[in-house]
Amino acid sequence: MIKVGIVGATGYTGAELVRILLNHPQVEITSLTAKIDKSQPISQIFPHFKGIFDMECEVFENAEKVADKVDLIFLAVPHTVALKLVPEFLKKGKKVIDLSADYRFDNVKTYEEWYAVKHIYPQLLKEKVYGLPELYKEKIKNAKLIANPGCYPTSVILGIYPLIKLGLVNEVLVNSLSGVSGAGRTANLSLNFPEIEGNLKAYKIASHRHQPEMEEQLSKINDSKIKVIFVPHLVPISRGILTTMYIKLAKPADKNKIFESYNNAYKNEPFVQVLPETQSPQIKMVRGTNKCQISVIVKDDLAIVVTAIDNLIKGASGQAVQNMNLMYGWDETEGLLTIPVYP
Repeated sequence: MIKVGIVGATGYTGAELVRILLNHPQVEITSLTAKIDKSQPISQIFPHFKGIFDMECEVFENAEKVADKVDLIFLAVPHTVALKLVPEFLKKGKKVIDLSADYRFDNVKTYEEWYAVKHIYPQLLKEKVYGLPELYKEKIKNAKLIANPGCYPTSVILGIYPLIKLGLVNEVLVNSLSGVSGAGRTANLSLNFPEIEGNLKAYKIASHRHQPEMEEQLSKINDSKIKVIFVPHLVPISRGILTTMYIKLAKPADKNKIFESYNNAYKNEPFVQVLPETQSPQIKMVRGTNKCQISVIVKDDLAIVVTAIDNLIKGASGQAVQNMNLMYGWDETEGLLTIPVYP
């Protein structure tokens, strides 16, 4: 049994972490903190925990106060906030899973360019492990600092990893549709119900911060430069991501070999489901789970790959718990085997 804490417990990912960890047999939640006006029970902030989990969510003061209560800390905080917190927890000998982008990049210049802030601990970028279990399982097992992937990159990297391994990708066009929870819980006029209901819009076209994250990780797979053209869309649902990728194959390839590559890549991965040609991923089929559904269609020299994930779980909190399981030598499915919420 380990003691865990969550900094940023009042956000959507924080609430999902609480929900998942309450059902985890190896974990005790011993600290909840957030940037709030006053301390109050988490069940007062999120009434669905009423009578189930009423721990006080405290005003976050400093890392030292939290570190004394935990073995591992989840940082569910905005980008740039984790910059200072990560080294403070590491110095206290605590394991850290950071759900922000602050330690995801290998190239510090890329981070500084896209996030418009100087990275004050670039040396830690070499120590972190990018927390995508399907690609970096063995490294995660020995990690002290996990940089949890972004939600969009998770849906993209898992979707085309087998094609890149075959040497078939130089460039990918990505079209992603995301639920509103991906924007976080902070008040925003553009996310008000009258603004999004019955609406669908593209945003940050070819300028979203997850694009360089995708390019860096995809380029590492075969040590070859992969270009990503990324267009995200906001759709009027609360959660879920459906991503469609269009890849003009770099060389002729046998369709059956491609399907075989996908099945071989993920046959031992409990949270990745490769669908037959007759089926297509759906958000409702993964909502509330840590699963990623994938389908691939090959037409001549064009491959079309579709993925679906729950952005708050496989795209954030569930993946963070999957990483924790690996870090402590537990079955990676511990606490995460849930059935989709349908309809």
